[in-house]
Amino acid sequence: MNSPAGVEKRRRTSHAETEGKLGEAPEIASFVCQRNQSGEKWRHAKPFGTTDTIPKMETLSRFLVFMSLFSGFVSGFTLQNLPVTSFEESYTQLFGDKNLFVHKDGKSVRLTLDERTGSGFVSNDLYLHGLFSASIKLPSDYSAGVVVAFYMSNGDMYEKNHDEIDFEFLGNIRGKEWRIQTNIYGNGSTHLGREERSNLWFDPTEDYHQYSILWSDSHIIFFVDNVPIREVKRTASMGGHFPSKPMSLYTTIWDGSKWATNGGKYGVNYKYAPYVAQLTDLVLHGCAVDPIEQFPKCDEGADEDIRAAQEISPSQRVKMGVFRRKHMTYSYCYDRNRYKVALPECVVIPAEAQRLRVHDPVTFGGIPRRHRNGKHRSRRSRVVGTESI
Repeated sequence: MNSPAGVEKRRRTSHAETEGKLGEAPEIASFVCQRNQSGEKWRHAKPFGTTDTIPKMETLSRFLVFMSLFSGFVSGFTLQNLPVTSFEESYTQLFGDKNLFVHKDGKSVRLTLDERTGSGFVSNDLYLHGLFSASIKLPSDYSAGVVVAFYMSNGDMYEKNHDEIDFEFLGNIRGKEWRIQTNIYGNGSTHLGREERSNLWFDPTEDYHQYSILWSDSHIIFFVDNVPIREVKRTASMGGHFPSKPMSLYTTIWDGSKWATNGGKYGVNYKYAPYVAQLTDLVLHGCAVDPIEQFPKCDEGADEDIRAAQEISPSQRVKMGVFRRKHMTYSYCYDRNRYKVALPECVVIPAEAQRLRVHDPVTFGGIPRRHRNGKHRSRRSRVVGTESI
């Protein structure tokens, strides 16, 4: 198997075009050379685009410099610039014996699931807030029942009131896409699922893509290739349900046959094993906590980076809106079967609610499966209705 070391990672951007302008650029001045009455040269500024400007190439050069600065301003914090750590320095194997393989560069890891076992690793340190990231390439072909998880948890320390922040990648049958699920628990609130599921705008088995978690005392943001796909803001109404205790970072691959694909309808088929997830560019950039003293010590620049990353820029917010409109397939905030009233931290967006109701009127419209408008619906009518949706 080819190692991920040296692989040129092509960061893919969303094919969905953003809608509307983010704002007009301020008027740019160009310097125009003229002579005064005594013949001496002097320069004054005139608005960009006037007819008596300096030569076009110089004008274009200045315009491109300005636009590069303007683009940096609106694009937000760049997660690709975070410091990468080595496996030996920062992680320990959790389980899986030889199913975990560390490449000789020390910064790339291969996790395997086969008939014997899955595999996984955990950070050496606990963290209280930070930026956590990995570039991951998922198993290809038939992957139903397979779960690859990139998540934070303190379940080993707080069995009954643990916190958790999850990225879970859910495999699928051949011809169907991997799905991505995000979730959070705070203070043992596992009875209140806060899941969201989405498809991706690319094939995650073809190349490496960056998946990142930002966790601060006020925000949790999930990113895919620097695009925020979900934002959770801490509110007073959440109480202790917002993760607030130090956590470790885990990465695992395992058999989730009982639930991962269509509620357990399709399980792992080991005829297609081994299932291999490849990881590189591992990032732990935050505030490590001494397990005894319980006092956080932040990496250099971590505080500033956390604050910068939680400020979603206008362009990022547009991309997040496009992602959620086109790719989100489930959100607990709109699930009327589970929650007759949305949980208090939910910000209900009418357009999102309507789109999900059309996508699945039973889950998101609170409509009984066999009754609608007080009348029993035949199997044929239900099938036809589904096709029309």
